[in-house]
Amino acid sequence: MSIENAYRTYEILFVEDNPADQRLIQEALKETWVKHNLSIVEDGEQALQFLHQNGKKYENSPRPDLIMLDLNMRNKDGRETLAEIKSDHHLRSIPVIVFTGSTHERDIFNAYHNYANTYIIKPRRMADCIRAMESIVDYWFYTATHFLR
Repeated sequence: MSIENAYRTYEILFVEDNPADQRLIQEALKETWVKHNLSIVEDGEQALQFLHQNGKKYENSPRPDLIMLDLNMRNKDGRETLAEIKSDHHLRSIPVIVFTGSTHERDIFNAYHNYANTYIIKPRRMADCIRAMESIVDYWFYTATHFLR
């Protein structure tokens, strides 16, 4: 691991409406090596406001290094949100991990068709969630960034 990666604080946006899943990810990320700021929004509308820094609540929101996006949410779901992120030339370079309970082939196909960077089915057990978060941060914050420098 490079010194730069070891000391950098990464910005992660988690788009999830289930409080139990929000807590699971918060706890699992604490078990990884990566220093991070985790921002959580509960639907696609809030995610897009966050990303565009719209409104008083989000006017100082940081640009995420990574977005983790559930598909099944109220208001604007993850499918619509992913399509909007990847069609916006200011946002499309942000890696988006679809992190969802859906195992439907149609959802997987559509996520990649809309340029999701990765599709992960949510683990239910804490140990599995920690392993998933370790894999995510190792790849996105070390391997992928390491070779770009």
